Amino acid sequence: MRILDRKHALAIAFGRIVVGIIFLWAGLEKILGEGLGTWTAAGFLKGSSGTLGWPFVTGDVAEGTVFNPTHDFWVSLAGNSAAMSVIDYLVPLGEVAIGIALVLGLLTRFSAAMGALMMLIFFVAAWNFAFGIVNQQLAYAVLTAGLGVVGAGNYYGLDAVVGRGAGRGVRRWLLSGDVDDTWKTTA
Repeated sequence: MRILDRKHALAIAFGRIVVGIIFLWAGLEKILGEGLGTWTAAGFLKGSSGTLGWPFVTGDVAEGTVFNPTHDFWVSLAGNSAAMSVIDYLVPLGEVAIGIALVLGLLTRFSAAMGALMMLIFFVAAWNFAFGIVNQQLAYAVLTAGLGVVGAGNYYGLDAVVGRGAGRGVRRWLLSGDVDDTWKTTA
């Protein structure tokens, strides 16, 4: 896909950078706030009972009701110390890496795919439908996947520069696809 209008290229670059900052901020908050190795996803995973809103559930819901059909998996994962020792590092470091890559427009397709996958996992684990089927995690997953599809790193990103020397497979799967000479990172 090639974006030929400068305004559209700027909008894609702006969107890529904003989503990158969101990922970067989330990772840094965990690393700098609580500390790498101190922050844990266990609380999030144990609280994965989920919510449902109208039209699925109306009226009062009994305390302790579990709506998330994957709840037992997440709770057992939170209780597995070996798995949690890996997850507790992968989540914040992954968020930082995805954020930096998107901000720079480097390895955009790969980082967008990993960001969308991370958000889809969060979406299933949270199972939050209190305000409808679309929640924050699903919106980020769709938006991040879209950045990868359009090859957002080719628009004012480093993929446009690095892609010139990369092989076709690397450009297609890791970077932002074919390099469009119309837009330069310095334009």
